[in-house]
Amino acid sequence: MLAESASFEANPELKTAVLVGFESAGKSALFRGLTGQNVGEEANFRGSTVMARRAKLPDSAVELVDTPGIRLKDDSQTTMAALDQLSDGDTVILVVRATHAGLELPLLIETLELKRKTVVLVLTFADKAAQRLQSQVDLFRKTLGISVIPVNSRDLDAGSRTLLLKAIPHAARMKSNPNLQGISDLPAIEPGRTLFEHSVWGRFLSLFALLLMFAAPVYIAYLFSGWAQPLVDRWLLDPLRSSLMNVPDMLWDVTVGDYGVVSLGLYSFIWAFPVVLLVGLSVAITEESGLKDRITDALDGWMRTLGLNGRDLIPVLSGFGCNVVAIYQSRTCSSCTRKSCVSLIAFGSACSYQIGASLSIFSSGGRPWLFIPYLALLIFVGALHTRLWNRSSVSNTVPLYTNRTFLQTPSLTAVLWRVRSVTKQFFVQAMPVFIGICLAATFLKLTGILNVLTGMLAPWLGLFDLPGEAAGGVLFSILRKDGLLVLNHNEGAFAAGLNAGQLLILVYLASTLTACLVTLWTLRREMGASFAAKLAGKQLATSLVSALLISVGVRLF
Repeated sequence: MLAESASFEANPELKTAVLVGFESAGKSALFRGLTGQNVGEEANFRGSTVMARRAKLPDSAVELVDTPGIRLKDDSQTTMAALDQLSDGDTVILVVRATHAGLELPLLIETLELKRKTVVLVLTFADKAAQRLQSQVDLFRKTLGISVIPVNSRDLDAGSRTLLLKAIPHAARMKSNPNLQGISDLPAIEPGRTLFEHSVWGRFLSLFALLLMFAAPVYIAYLFSGWAQPLVDRWLLDPLRSSLMNVPDMLWDVTVGDYGVVSLGLYSFIWAFPVVLLVGLSVAITEESGLKDRITDALDGWMRTLGLNGRDLIPVLSGFGCNVVAIYQSRTCSSCTRKSCVSLIAFGSACSYQIGASLSIFSSGGRPWLFIPYLALLIFVGALHTRLWNRSSVSNTVPLYTNRTFLQTPSLTAVLWRVRSVTKQFFVQAMPVFIGICLAATFLKLTGILNVLTGMLAPWLGLFDLPGEAAGGVLFSILRKDGLLVLNHNEGAFAAGLNAGQLLILVYLASTLTACLVTLWTLRREMGASFAAKLAGKQLATSLVSALLISVGVRLF
């Protein structure tokens, strides 16, 4: 989705109109409402846009550009990208929350270079400032001399859309040196405070909400998969095996053997897809409701002990959906915290595929409860890893202007779009790769290469009290984290033969030994080959040492 959004190039034959505003102002929702393009989601959380997106306005010679939200006195890549797009634009569309126009509008005008630009002012969240909206519009038109259009960008009606499409091509230049005192005197309509902002209990409530955000969908997925697996075995796999009894051995191995595309692939689908779907739904609802921002704001103090801040938690949380998307979202981090952020993502953010795969392995071993200590280890060791290898400290200063997100009912359109995007990614990207892993594992088994690799790794795995047969899961997890699903071979008999300590260490080691190749490739493109190589080396060291310590602890206790 992100790569698709970035594929647009500026058309020199079109005039360019650039949407500019602070985070959570509603720019992306406005972009979608005006263009009709499904190239983004109407996300109600900060940093939802991490690169500029372009689309031609209908029946117009104007190209609309959606930019990331601006942060004042900030050196993040997203803020730089927004300012770069502004310099190339013909028309600037200032997107300001009507509830905070007295704060946001003067700051934007003083920060941006608008002298040679035509300008349109759009007031979003109009539904939350209805009582004083008309007086605001009149004041801004008189003071600035430009078109001022109030809208509800999350639900853009036909009348507002028509006004905007007419106003943008005919935008005028703003008055020079306007007197902004009358605008600055406008009081803000603040979002309601909740327990998340409580000075004592806010952090603990946020932590509980964060855990619930992932624990609830994972548990529901576990219940569904546990119910569905016996039915699939009885009504599909067992009859299929019976019908293939007389086929050549190679065909048997490829389809329903230990690493068969149907046997292992179907087993893995049943355990992975429900997690991907339900975690994606949970994250979408949390983001769209505004809860995600409240959680990250409350946890800001604790995050600073790791060399991060609260807003850096947003890409870390996104990593529980997909690490690649999270790496792109880390562009919203400042230059002094981005390396720490991606380090925590690579080690501690278990993507939805990894969550589904690990839950499947634990369930095959008859110990689904191990998922709780496993996730706790990822978070705890990931935090130590991040602090150990990234000594940079976060400035104690706060941004010149920050905004608290409104809590609101999630937009059904946006939630469905995000879930549809996650589902498409699973079927188009994840499943084909995993089928390839099944075929590769079958080939390695038939040629004897898997036995050779197992023999080579067996002494090393023995250090962790693991059998050599676990080598396949560790190797394939380097390609993709759901590659450890090959440990489900022989209908989970291997996993069932391990004790609880071995099962925990094996899944932990396979998950953390290195980031998957797709994530490392993305890091190479974003931050350079040298950084990606160093990150992989540091993660390898942390994983091996921590797994060894866990192994010793398990043997002692």
